[in-house]
Amino acid sequence: MKAESAIQKTIGDARPFAESRRVPAWILPLTRASIVGVDAAVTAFAFFLAFKLRYERDIFSSGALAWSKDFLPYAGVFFFTVGIRIILLAYQRVYSFYGAFSYLQESIKIFKAVLVSSLLIIAWAFLFRGGFQYREYSYSRTIFILDFAVALASLGIFHLAVRYLQVQFRNRDINLIPTLVIGSNTESRQTIAELRERPDLGYRVVGVLAEPSNTANESTFAEIPRLGGLEDLASIVKELGIQEVIITDRTLSSETFFDAMMRIGRKQRVEFRFAPSLFNMLPQKTSIEQIGVLPMVRLFREPLSEGERFLKRLSDLLISIIAVVLLSPLLIIISIAVKLGSRGQVLFRQERVGMDGRIFLCYKFRTMFADADETIHRDSYKKNIEGSDDANTGDEHKPVFGKVRNDSRITKTGRWLRRTSLDELPQLFNVIRGDMSIVGPRPPIPYEVEEYTRRHRKRLDMKPGITGLWQTSGRNRLSFEEMVEIDQYYIENWSLWLDLKIILMTLPAMVRGDGAR
Repeated sequence: MKAESAIQKTIGDARPFAESRRVPAWILPLTRASIVGVDAAVTAFAFFLAFKLRYERDIFSSGALAWSKDFLPYAGVFFFTVGIRIILLAYQRVYSFYGAFSYLQESIKIFKAVLVSSLLIIAWAFLFRGGFQYREYSYSRTIFILDFAVALASLGIFHLAVRYLQVQFRNRDINLIPTLVIGSNTESRQTIAELRERPDLGYRVVGVLAEPSNTANESTFAEIPRLGGLEDLASIVKELGIQEVIITDRTLSSETFFDAMMRIGRKQRVEFRFAPSLFNMLPQKTSIEQIGVLPMVRLFREPLSEGERFLKRLSDLLISIIAVVLLSPLLIIISIAVKLGSRGQVLFRQERVGMDGRIFLCYKFRTMFADADETIHRDSYKKNIEGSDDANTGDEHKPVFGKVRNDSRITKTGRWLRRTSLDELPQLFNVIRGDMSIVGPRPPIPYEVEEYTRRHRKRLDMKPGITGLWQTSGRNRLSFEEMVEIDQYYIENWSLWLDLKIILMTLPAMVRGDGAR
């Protein structure tokens, strides 16, 4: 009885965390139906506009509420267009408003839905041909091209606006998903911190479950109520209306966990997610082989094949040359600002370590005063590699690794350049020369590499990059070991598509100034 009353007390303490500003249950279905209605209207508008632009004729008859004679052959295609486009949008889950999303993923979903639906519309038009009456009718291909372009632009803008409004509601703590974290380790703390700092992801951590330990008497973990052990999972899910359970405890036995899941049952409709340690997962580039009766996973030893290196180099040249041409006015403006800001050279040249340990001169816009002492940074980064407690120059909630606290060597112009990462634009010339890549691990300084262990040197298996997975995953908020984990994940899972996603993720990170200090 005492244990049960204690659990009830902790659940009562957690209720304020669980009670986000909920909206009535009928609001979300009504909102979803309204968005579907707008999509149907936008799809109809795109088709009508394409017809008008192509023929410059009326769609409706002037004498009665009916199709005009010119549009009548397209009437059957029009109804198919509206239906199939809504179906494809639903198939791409654009009407799902639970959990995390990204504007990039949303744009890709819209593109896929519009592209596939347009191909099906063309197939329908040339197979169905408006019915028997119009079997000899020749449909205009221009209409389908215009319909695709207008639909893609209008639906894309509309759905990105919807997602923007969703973020605004989430930032006001409205209708977040009640979430439970199982575990009280470093991964748990990172998960809680990320979900707390990013309400736009759509989750609200209401409690933590952990097995008894020497900290079991603590009532909170990472400022979140500690609600008990795994045996209490079923009752807590029911009492607090938990919809998501994130498991970060790697020592959890499968028998105990599945027993708890069975007690919850399917009717609760709870989603379970497993959060492994940062990028500590099986690489995608694997192959399954059978040795006797034993299945074996063979890991690819070479980061990139010769063909992949050629593709990466080709894409690097194309992107960097185009970027230099387009950004040349900005490069000139920054050069003038650096020159007027303080005495010294516009460009800062520094030895960096490239692929396979080769030394090269890395170019950046100068952000420090001339003749600045580099000993301070050297000592700071040595602490970072060693994992010293002093390596964090921020605080517990907003850590900063590998940077000097209140660095007086940085100029006013330099602070702005570092915050926006524009100081790294001259590295485009390093890419053209072949020393660097657009995407890759951060280029280390020789004295950093002197402190590397054999595992750390794995970062040198690929060309360093101007941007990379580290820059878009938290940058200086991540410790050195976490940066190494991320770089190894990128090397083992490289693809042109991954490079493109990182480049697209870099642009908003530059605007926000994520971690660049």
